[in-house]
Amino acid sequence: MQTSPIQIGPYTLPNNLFLAPMAGVTDRPFRQLCRRLGAGMAVSEMITANKTLWASKKSLLRANHIGEPEPRSIQIAGADPIMLAEAAQHNVDQGAHIIDINMGCPAKKVCNVMAGSALLQNEQLVADILESVVNAVDVPVTLKIRTGWDPDHRNGLTIAKIAEQSGIQALAVHGRTRACAYKGDAEYDTIAEIKSALSIPVIANGDITTPEKAKQVLDYTGVDGLMIGRAAQGNPWIFKQILAYLESGEPTTAPAIAEVQHILIEHLHALYDFYGEYTGVRMARKHIAWYSKGLRDGNPFRKKMNTFEHPEQQLAYTEAFFSALASNEILAA
Repeated sequence: MQTSPIQIGPYTLPNNLFLAPMAGVTDRPFRQLCRRLGAGMAVSEMITANKTLWASKKSLLRANHIGEPEPRSIQIAGADPIMLAEAAQHNVDQGAHIIDINMGCPAKKVCNVMAGSALLQNEQLVADILESVVNAVDVPVTLKIRTGWDPDHRNGLTIAKIAEQSGIQALAVHGRTRACAYKGDAEYDTIAEIKSALSIPVIANGDITTPEKAKQVLDYTGVDGLMIGRAAQGNPWIFKQILAYLESGEPTTAPAIAEVQHILIEHLHALYDFYGEYTGVRMARKHIAWYSKGLRDGNPFRKKMNTFEHPEQQLAYTEAFFSALASNEILAA
């Protein structure tokens, strides 16, 4: 089984694997890294439709796509059709090639202002938003949703049909409701039902944690693509592994410690360059924690890492830790 490219508007993506937008995670350094390691598309962190915040440092960083390969997809979030249309226009003016609308985020602070997956409760508002945004810009508009508001109101199929009728050009579906948040297992029956009813590309999201699981989800749902979120944290090579497995059917091996070390050090330098030293060090801590999860002596390594205030300290301690692990790996082999 081979991965196949996806067409979104005028853009043919190199493959059908997407990095999911995750607030505080999928910044430009991480998007670029995942694209280099096999992701066919990486969607930005969500940018608010509230124009009073567009000039904030956080929004400017989230909208920064300098040096990224085309097409660049920017996700917007809000609950007002006019404000979202203006946000779409603004981001296209800033260089977005694709606009993605967030109707999937389950976070309370997002849902409490009736944005994200809270919108799934109001199908008419969904239609109004989608039509407003699609009509406001000349670039493709995509949508991210969940299967519904809660297990008793799983209206993902209805929302999906509204999306296609409104001119949405690709749809990503997380296999949980808003009420489920990230608890329990993702279900793929609703995603399969949506795929069978739509002609636009459908992308499955949720619990795709291994190459084997990726193939299972593709086979079961018949979707056009897969979206990987939390499983890429500290594991950005998962895209390359999935691509290799879908191509050959052969199990893939985890990268050697020396390769993990090289990728992490490169990632740290990118974070410092992007955020500056002070914020870069703090943003790096969570990534270092993800990369070192499950490694021997990882817990004391992480505790010590959280005490460092300067890039030089982080880099030196990371190099020493991973070099020691790599030496032991070679001796054990």
